[in-house]
Amino acid sequence: MSTPSTSLADTPVTALKGVGPKNAERLQKLGIRSVQDLLFHLPIRYQDRTRIVPIGSLRVGDQAVIQGEVELADIRFGRRRSLLVRLADGTGSITLRFFHFSAAQKANMMRGSWLRCFGEVRNGPSSLELVHPEVQRVDEGEPANVEPALTPIYPTTEGMHQLTWRDLTGRALELLGSGGLQELLPEEVLREFAMPPLADAVRLLHRPPPDQSQRLLSDNGHPAQRRLALEELLAHQLSLRVLRQRQRRRGAPVLQGDGDLQQRLLDSLPFRLTGAQQRVLAQIRGDLAQPHPALRLVQGDVGSGKTVVAALAALCCVEAGCQVALMAPTELLAEQHLRNFSTWLDPLGIGLGWLSGRHKGRRRATTLQALSEGELKVVIGTHALFQDDVLFDRLGLVIVDEQHRFGVHQRLALREKGVAGQVPHQLVMTATPIPRTLAMTAYADLDLSVIDELPPGRTPVSTVVITDSRRDQVVERVARACTEGRQAYWVCTLIEESEALQCEAAEVTAAALTEALEGLRIGLVHGRLKGPEKEAVMAAFKAGEIDLLVATTVVEVGVDVPNASLMVIENAERLGLSQLHQLRGRVGRGAQQSHCVLMYHPPLGSVAQARLAVMRETNDGFEIARRDLEIRGPGEVLGTRQTGEMQFRIADLLRDQDLVPGVQALADRLLAQHPESVAPLMHRWIGSKVQYADV
Repeated sequence: MSTPSTSLADTPVTALKGVGPKNAERLQKLGIRSVQDLLFHLPIRYQDRTRIVPIGSLRVGDQAVIQGEVELADIRFGRRRSLLVRLADGTGSITLRFFHFSAAQKANMMRGSWLRCFGEVRNGPSSLELVHPEVQRVDEGEPANVEPALTPIYPTTEGMHQLTWRDLTGRALELLGSGGLQELLPEEVLREFAMPPLADAVRLLHRPPPDQSQRLLSDNGHPAQRRLALEELLAHQLSLRVLRQRQRRRGAPVLQGDGDLQQRLLDSLPFRLTGAQQRVLAQIRGDLAQPHPALRLVQGDVGSGKTVVAALAALCCVEAGCQVALMAPTELLAEQHLRNFSTWLDPLGIGLGWLSGRHKGRRRATTLQALSEGELKVVIGTHALFQDDVLFDRLGLVIVDEQHRFGVHQRLALREKGVAGQVPHQLVMTATPIPRTLAMTAYADLDLSVIDELPPGRTPVSTVVITDSRRDQVVERVARACTEGRQAYWVCTLIEESEALQCEAAEVTAAALTEALEGLRIGLVHGRLKGPEKEAVMAAFKAGEIDLLVATTVVEVGVDVPNASLMVIENAERLGLSQLHQLRGRVGRGAQQSHCVLMYHPPLGSVAQARLAVMRETNDGFEIARRDLEIRGPGEVLGTRQTGEMQFRIADLLRDQDLVPGVQALADRLLAQHPESVAPLMHRWIGSKVQYADV
C-alpha cells in the first residue's frame, strides 16, 4: 500500500480550475470539500452517446444519439405552437418536436440539412418522437464523432450544470492519475472479494468504457460500485468496533447479587418465563457480572414479555447495591412501566420513584433527594431523567425502552450520571424489530438479544383490510363485540402533523360513535389530555368500565388490556408498517380470538397497498420489519434520529446487505492484522463524524 505525497483527501476542491467561491459554496452543500469528496460523488445514471443508433431500431424509452437528413420542418398551431422536424437516415424516420424555438434554430433545421441529435424516444400522435433533443448541425457523411465513454449524470444542486460536473470530475481524474487516492485495503482482501483497486474503480465509475453493462451500472451491481460500497460499510463497521473497544476500557460496577429478589419475583408471577426470556435473561446476567459496561439491545415482538425481563435485570442490579433508571419516550409508556414495576417490586419492599417533565416543586425535590441519597433503588421516567439536577447515589444500570425514539446525546447524558470513574451498564429494549442485516450494521456496538417466542395462550390477531365506504358495517361489528362483553379500540389518524387537529378528529369521531352506539360506554384519550385525565381514562378502560376507547396513536405502545379483542384503525394507509404493527399489538393479549380492522380511503398508492397487504399476510414482527426495510429503506426504518448518525454516501443497506457478513469478518481481520489501515479508513468515509456513536 503506497502513501502518495499529496493526498486528494487533503487537496481542497478549490484547487481545481473552474471552482471559484460560488461553485465551492454549491459543492459544500453536497458535502464536497476535497478532491477526494468530488471523486466519491458518483453518477446516478449514464447515457450512451458512444455510438450512432439507426432510427429504425429505436424503441420507446431509449436514450440515443441519432443522425439523419431533415425531410420536413413545419410550424404547427394547436393548443401550443410547436416546430416539428422529420429526420430520416435510410432505416426509418422520427419526429423532433420543439415547443420553444427561435427563428435561427428553425433556419438551422431546414429541409436537406443533416443533424445529429440526442434525446429520449417517446410515443407521438403519429410516430416516435424526440421532444427538445440536443441538436448539432453536421455535414452529410461526416464521420461519427461520438463520446469515448458512457456519459455520467450526477446528482446535483441549483446552479451546477451537468457539463460543469463532467469538467470538474475530468480534472479530478487527471489528478487521480498521480496516485492521490491511497489504497487502504490489503491486496489479499481485494483478491478474496474479486474487486478492483480503488483508483481503477473510481476512474471506471466516472467514465465507463462503452463495453461496460449499463444495466449493471444502473442497478449498482457493478464490481467497481461494490468495491466502494464494501469499503464504506467496512469503515462504519470499524468505527463501531473501535467504539466498542473504547467502551470496554471504561469501568462499570460488577452487578452480581445473591439472586434472592429475582427468585421471589419469579415465584410470585402467575406464569413461567418462556425459553426465549430465560435465554435473554441469562445473557443479561452475564453482561452485568463484567467489570466493563454492558451495551445490549433486546428485541422482542409486541407482547413477547420484555418488561418482566427488564424488571429481573433491575433486581440483579438492586441486589448488588446499585440503582436503576428506566427511561421511556412517552409519559404513557413510562406510566405503564411504573404500574408493572409497582405490582412486581412493591411486595419486595424496593423503593420505586417516578420522574416526568410535569413534576415540579416540592414533589420533584423530594424525589430528587431520595434518589441522590440512595433511598430510591429504581426510578422510572421520561427524558426528565437526564436533566442536570437529577443525581444518583450509585447508578449501576440504565434501561432504555424504544431507544430509536431517543437521540444519541440523550442516552449519553444518562450514562454520564454513573459513579465517578465508572459508567452504568446499558440495556436497550425495542418492540420494533429491526431486520438482522440492519441491526448488524447500525448497532454493531451493541450485543443483540432476541425474545423470539410469545407466551403460551396467545392467539394470532386476524386482520382485514376494508374501504371506509363500509364504515357502517365496522360500527356494527364494534357494537356486537362490546355487547358480547369484550372491549374495542378505535384509532383515529390524521395526515396533518398538528396534534391539535388530530385531537379534534378524535373528539369528532368519539361524538359520532357515541351517537351511533347508544348504550355503549365510550372513552376518549389523546395527546392533549393532561396526565391525570389520561391515566383515569386508561385505568377505567383496563378495569372494564369503558367498552370502546377512541384514541389517537398515543395508544401505540404501553397499553395492556387483555379483554380488548377488536382494534379499528381509521385511515390505516397513512401509517407506516411498524406503527400499524404496534397498534395491532394492543389486542390479542388475552386468550380469545382478536381482530384488527384496517380501514382505508381509496384510491391507494402502491406503497400503502404493499403495507396493508403485509399486515394482512403476517403477524410476525421480524417479517414485517424485513418487508418494511424493502418498502421504505434503512434510513426510515431506523427512525429519523438515527439517519443523522449513520449516513452512507455510496453503500445502501438494503441493496448491499449480502456484503454485511463478509464486512463484519473483514473488520475483525483488519483490527487484528492491519491496524494501520483502521484510522485512515474511518477518516475517509466518516471523517469528523467518527465520534457519532460514542455513547
